[in-house]
Amino acid sequence: MEFTDVLARRRMVRRFDPRRPLELPQVDRLLAAAARAPSAGNSQPWHFVVLSGPDETARLWDVTLPPQRRDGFAWPGLLDAPLLVLPVADPDLTLGRYAESDKAGSGLGADPDAWAVPYWLTDTAFATMLLLAAAVDEGLGACFFGLFRHEREVMAALGVPERCRPLGVVAIGHPLEDRPGRSADRGRRPFDEVVHRGGW
Repeated sequence: MEFTDVLARRRMVRRFDPRRPLELPQVDRLLAAAARAPSAGNSQPWHFVVLSGPDETARLWDVTLPPQRRDGFAWPGLLDAPLLVLPVADPDLTLGRYAESDKAGSGLGADPDAWAVPYWLTDTAFATMLLLAAAVDEGLGACFFGLFRHEREVMAALGVPERCRPLGVVAIGHPLEDRPGRSADRGRRPFDEVVHRGGW
């Protein structure tokens, strides 16, 4: 698929075919694409927690949306995604890289507060965007959603170290027809409103 087609087709899919699991080689291609993201000092500060199949994905859903709360859930088809990927940022990987001899002079290797922008989050967001694009390129659908108030519970349930920070969850699978979210009607901002040439 052409890159421009991937961009044009990318959207958040909230309904998946539960009868069509993803094969491991396809999952690995998606994750390998995500891992090609750029990162500060090539520190690659991401981890991907991969939940595949109903038994594993239930580990997330049982925390974030227990069965007794599912009846009124607006997007029940989201729970049918055969693959959930949690991109997790690890600040220690960025700090460790900037403590190495070629980066130590920056003064950014010891204290996360020294960073004006926490690049471990930025870099993991880059990887997440590549994961979303790779899903489209594979003919799949994907949806990114946040953990919000369930972040600590989910991380504990999945054994993620406390130093790490999840960005959210990417649900991936074979898409079924679904209704777009309310925000889809907003459209894109005008190009001239977004682009500021030569300054603001």
